[in-house]
Amino acid sequence: MKVYYYHTIDIRNVYQQWRKGTFPGHFLYGATHLRNEGIDVVMHQPIRPKQRWKLSLHTAFKILTCHEHYDAIYATTFRGLEIIIFLRALGLFPHPVCVWHHQPVVKAKSFFREMIARLFYKGIDQIFFFSDKIIQDSLHSVKAKRERMHVVRWGADLKYYDALLNDFDKSSRSGFISTGKEMRDMPTLIGAFNHTSAPLDIYSCREYLGKNYERMFAEMEVHDNINIHFIGGLAHAEMSKLVNKSQCVVICCFPTNYTVGLTTVVEALALGIPLICTKNLQMPMDIDHEHCGMTVEPGDMDGWEKAVNYIAENPDVASDMGRRGRELAEKVYNLDNCAKDVSAVLKTLIKK
Repeated sequence: MKVYYYHTIDIRNVYQQWRKGTFPGHFLYGATHLRNEGIDVVMHQPIRPKQRWKLSLHTAFKILTCHEHYDAIYATTFRGLEIIIFLRALGLFPHPVCVWHHQPVVKAKSFFREMIARLFYKGIDQIFFFSDKIIQDSLHSVKAKRERMHVVRWGADLKYYDALLNDFDKSSRSGFISTGKEMRDMPTLIGAFNHTSAPLDIYSCREYLGKNYERMFAEMEVHDNINIHFIGGLAHAEMSKLVNKSQCVVICCFPTNYTVGLTTVVEALALGIPLICTKNLQMPMDIDHEHCGMTVEPGDMDGWEKAVNYIAENPDVASDMGRRGRELAEKVYNLDNCAKDVSAVLKTLIKK
């Protein structure tokens, strides 16, 4: 079996970095390990235009003119894949389309858009989700078909993080670290740490999706125990090393209907580092139940302050949390399991 693999990032460059051990493979959603499951991969060559219609046209052209044989489309997103999906819905594209859906399927605001969306979802043969909660939320929409929806155990590339762990003394870990930029609730996080003596390093970008973090930080009261660093580009190798040196990972986010912060969570689990995270029912794992960290209600500054102080004052408890987090990554949330789950669904399409 062979699949046409679609992603909006530079797949071939990331794949080469992964082979060198300088980039974690889970950003390719199991594609690095599909060959281990008996599935070959044709890699898409993406472009990054500002206009979505240009992306969709380019994607359709590359897929429709591909001379290599493939049995199905495997995509990490439907962004840019719209033309192919509509062609599939109309019976004009012969190959099954399997797509990752990062948010719940919802009803469109207008009748016209809802009718278009219903046709669109007919063109998706199988849909992958990060958690059962997102599937349950999606089932409120008539577009969602339970038999086409699958939870995949998306998780970290443990081999990549093992290389970091082998070259580092975990006993020297110290301080708290915040990475990521999407939907981060910095006012709550900084407000909480302002009332503690715990050291916090924040790694962010100056601007993301129209939100100017640099201006926001400049307008906030930031105490001396907090250091803010602005980074650019995909410096994942460097960031992973910084996370590995930290005592605790903090993920403070605004409320959402999807798994914001999940990438940071699975990295902390893989490194065996405890975490404090804004409570998010869409997450696939129950952080409190698994005892691998602590969760705080959205916007609860006092709750964050208490959680930070608890981790700082109880290093042995924090160490146990990190150990249990690593065990959870080894058992459930890892790249090998992700590839197995995806390949199992893809193979059913060929049987049909």
